[in-house]
Amino acid sequence: MSELLARISSEPLDPGTVDAAVAGPEHGAVVVFSGVVRNHDGGRSVEALEYQAHPEAEHFLRRCCEQVAADSGLPVAAVHRVGDLTIGDLALVAAAAAPHRAEAFAVCAELVERIKREVPIWKRQRFDDGLSEWVGLDACADEHPGVG
Repeated sequence: MSELLARISSEPLDPGTVDAAVAGPEHGAVVVFSGVVRNHDGGRSVEALEYQAHPEAEHFLRRCCEQVAADSGLPVAAVHRVGDLTIGDLALVAAAAAPHRAEAFAVCAELVERIKREVPIWKRQRFDDGLSEWVGLDACADEHPGVG
């Protein structure tokens, strides 16, 4: 297995890079999750998002990937975008590979849930009415006392 891919990026994400980081001849399944910026949330129209990360966010992302890989014995990878994103942009790409699809789906789902819960990245949603709100500040403070 090659070096673990766990990165925070201000550049557009390439799912192929994340897929390639986990694929191998021993794996019959590679599951790639793409988190896409959608145009609505809670009944409100969203125009754009801004993601900001704590300076140590990449460390937390790497730790999530390492722990999921160690627990499952399978390769995983993830890249999270920061900065200004528009509708349709990729915010998160995560992948897991396994000999069979059920394992790959389960491990990829676990990885995504841990990233959302443990990595100190905050999202500012900009609505079409000119208002905005930050999402994830409370959850991050609960998970990482002293961070934020």
